[in-house]
Amino acid sequence: MTQIDTSVPHSARIWNYWLGGKDNYPVDEAAGDAYTAVFPGIVTIARSSRAFLGRSIRHLVQEAGVRQFLDVGTGLPTVDNTHEVAQRLAPESRVVYVDNDPLVLTHARALLTSTPEGATAYEPISLHDPERIIEAAGRTLDLTRPTALILSGILGHVADHDEARDLVRRLLAGLPSGSYLSLNEGSRGTDPAYEQAQDAYNETGAVPYFLRPVEQIEAFFEGLELVEPGVVSVPRWHPEPGAPTEPIGQHGGLGRKP
Repeated sequence: MTQIDTSVPHSARIWNYWLGGKDNYPVDEAAGDAYTAVFPGIVTIARSSRAFLGRSIRHLVQEAGVRQFLDVGTGLPTVDNTHEVAQRLAPESRVVYVDNDPLVLTHARALLTSTPEGATAYEPISLHDPERIIEAAGRTLDLTRPTALILSGILGHVADHDEARDLVRRLLAGLPSGSYLSLNEGSRGTDPAYEQAQDAYNETGAVPYFLRPVEQIEAFFEGLELVEPGVVSVPRWHPEPGAPTEPIGQHGGLGRKP
């Protein structure tokens, strides 16, 4: 197994730090603090992305009747992980987590807790091997039934947009009609300060994350039936009553495979 490198900041661990998690190292805290010194709004973006994930899962369970979830690029467990949100509403929900980060692997047990009625599994596979992901998911999920594919802040690690779109297409190709894509990514065009901070971070030698124009995020949903209100800044996607809806540099949506 790949060794955990604690000498270089890692985006999953920094994200975990911003979310209030404990699975990070001093180098990650230093990088996270340096980022927030330039752009304090990154904490809001991290937490808004997580909140969008929860709202989209609740919609999938309550409104769409989905009971199977394939969460690719899971990241480190914090609170309200996919299986926790889904099984709280539908205990029979089945969830497969996919992430090839060695630190995530060491914490897989935290993800592999399920209700007796449902199931969770963890598959250490790269996003760049979508056919293998689908094959492995089929050991836990019934891929003749609608399944929600979750891509939360992972595609920004794929620099080439065409390659990222191809990975999404190949993952969706393995899922049946009636399946869904829940996706949210960092975006350009809303907050110049965020863009400057992220571009500077990418120059530090840490694993880069590339913000995309909103139209490129919309392109990930090509061929899908978008759930209203479409691809929007995540605070504006089915907000909780009274929650802030000021746009931020994180866009997402939910789409159904016909």
